[in-house]
Formats: sequence, structure tokens, C-alpha cells
Amino acid sequence: MEKLDGKVALVTGSSRGIGRAVAIELARKGCDVAVNYRAQEALAHGVVDEIEALGRKAIALKADIGVPEQCQAMVDGTVKALGGLDILVNNAGVWQGSVVDEIEPSMLNWMIDTNVKGAFYVTGAAVPHMKQAGWGRIINMSSVIAITGYPGDSAYGATKAALAGMTKSLARELARFNITANTVAPGFIETDMTIETGDETRARILKTIPMRRWGRPEEVAWMVVFLCEAGGYITGQLFTVDGGYTI
Repeated sequence: MEKLDGKVALVTGSSRGIGRAVAIELARKGCDVAVNYRAQEALAHGVVDEIEALGRKAIALKADIGVPEQCQAMVDGTVKALGGLDILVNNAGVWQGSVVDEIEPSMLNWMIDTNVKGAFYVTGAAVPHMKQAGWGRIINMSSVIAITGYPGDSAYGATKAALAGMTKSLARELARFNITANTVAPGFIETDMTIETGDETRARILKTIPMRRWGRPEEVAWMVVFLCEAGGYITGQLFTVDGGYTI
């Protein structure tokens, strides 16, 4: 098992939800962490405080990952403040549901820019630092919707499926540099994004989950940490954390 003490991690979209849980869990394992946010500055600084309370270094970096220049600046800021970049978790993402014949071009472009292009921009900026270090872990956060589909989620599902496809080629491209790339696909997790789901919809979803409960952000974070600590010979794979939803 790899020791993560002193490794530097960048977790995009980590001011709340799954990203926050991942950032804190990586800090528990010894990482210094760059906490990325787009709008929730106060929450991001709260995550920084939690990480520093664990005895690790942390920094909050504002960046819209749909903008390539901001992605590069975020990576540069991570390296300058924390001394390198070893672990990248492409977690930031946006969602808006729509049936296919009502999808607005602006909505589709927004999700593609953030969910897909953003992951490419950040990864492209981060990889040179991993190559220099001779070690790296890249985790792309997908969704079970990319696997099973869901009514009204064709655009979102397409963007999350794109990340899984990206991971496959990244894994082959970067393996010789001792850099792994894997995809984690959460199921229905209790986050700010999902907690607003109506009671009727929540009840319907719950019946489709064999474990009969929604997941916790920490349970996704544990999978990410496993791939960083014990995943040195695991690359190009997709892991679901979904209570059996995709069985």
C-alpha cells in the first residue's frame, strides 16, 4: 500500500458534497490538499480549516473549470503553494435535466464545458507535474447515470460517460510514467444536489437500490482513497459506489 504522507492532491469542486468528503479523507491519509471552488468561497475556506485541523496544509483556489486559463492558473497555484501535484480528482460537475427534444444549446454547452472539457483542461495542466515526480493518480468522477441512463438525463449521462471513455485512453497513455487513471461512478448520494429531490422521486429511486438507502459522500471518498493508496496496479477501470443500483 502506498503511503500518501506528503502527497499533494487537487480536488475540483470540493467546497461541498462528494468533493468535500474526498478532500478531507485524503487529508486524513496525509495529503496536503488544494480545495477548488467556483462560487462557494466561505464553504471552501471551511474545508481548508477542517484540513488544517488535521495537521495538513490546504489552500482554497477559485476557478471555473470550464475556462482553460483558470484551470491552468489553479494547477499553477496548487504547485506554488503546496510544492507539487500528485493526485487529481476531477470531481467538479453540473447537472440540469431535460427531455431530449427540449434541450437548450446553452444548457448542453454548459454541461459539456464543465463536466467534460474541464476535466481535460485540468488533467492536461496537472500531468506534467506527475510525470516529473514519476508518480500520479487521476480519478474522474462519473455517475451511474452514465451506465444505466435515466429519463431526462441524456445530456448529463453523455457527459459522465465521456469521462469514463477519457479514463481508458489516459490509463494507456500514462501507465509508463507510473500514473494511473480510474473512474468512480457514484450512485444516489446524499448531497446538496440530490437532497432537493422531491419526496415522490426519492421514494421511487429508493425502491431501485438493493441496499434500500442513499449513499453518503464519505463512502465515495473511501473508494477514491483506496485507488490512491492501494491502486498502484489498477488503471483504466470504472468502480461504482451505488448500493447495488447497477446490478
